[in-house]
Amino acid sequence: MTPEDEIGPQAGTAQPPRHGLGLKDDLVMALRFFSRLPTGGAPHEKPDLGRIAMALPLASAVMGVVPALLLTGGAWLGLPPYFAAALAVAAMALVGGGMMEDALADAADGLFGGATPERRLEILKDSRHGTYGVTALGLFLLLRVTALGSVAATAPLAAAAIWLAANIAGRSGALWLAVALPPARRDGVAATAGALPVPRFAIGAALAALLVFIVGAPAAGIAGVIGAAIAVGLVAWGWSALCRRLVGGQTGDLVGAAASLGEIAALTVLLIFA
Repeated sequence: MTPEDEIGPQAGTAQPPRHGLGLKDDLVMALRFFSRLPTGGAPHEKPDLGRIAMALPLASAVMGVVPALLLTGGAWLGLPPYFAAALAVAAMALVGGGMMEDALADAADGLFGGATPERRLEILKDSRHGTYGVTALGLFLLLRVTALGSVAATAPLAAAAIWLAANIAGRSGALWLAVALPPARRDGVAATAGALPVPRFAIGAALAALLVFIVGAPAAGIAGVIGAAIAVGLVAWGWSALCRRLVGGQTGDLVGAAASLGEIAALTVLLIFA
């Protein structure tokens, strides 16, 4: 199942937007768009990417609370660090509805399994995963578990902080695709959520940078945080260039894949400096 399919039921029950909405409402919208966390009984609104972008750093932090607690708590309770890391990664997948993982697998299959833009988009929309997708998904999970387990063996709190910082940076940085590229399909989630204005992306990116500094700097230092930000920026720029060349735009799967790749890039740099 693709992110478009998963988000569809919520988007389908969208209500007309109200006026005067603030950060709380935007946070709820971001959590409903990117997670399966309970958000109360307020009517679902049509996703607005501009609003989501500004609240996404906070939403990413909220989504990471339970996985971080499992990672640190499991290690402190005496669980083997890699086992605690696997539990935490599983919890993150459940919190996010497996959307990042599915998006990465779909993107790998679509971009590298088709010979034309039309065929690549067709594969992207197929819920089945092929060799490229399974390989990308397996490596993504393996990299997450080994990175977190290796740090949690000696510093569980630092491992949780590094992961949370990397996840915030990766998710927010991935939205650059929605600024740089048009939707590749008219009926996809990317088109449904609307365009992302540069000022709103910039506000979200600034908030993400602040949270990454607060969370990540104590564990990886200022140099590590700056390096992670540069790495995420390079991934977002390179991935958007690849998507433009191969399919002529962006989709929900491609944005989700950018978030996964950005997280791994940030995690790699933060681990070097931790």
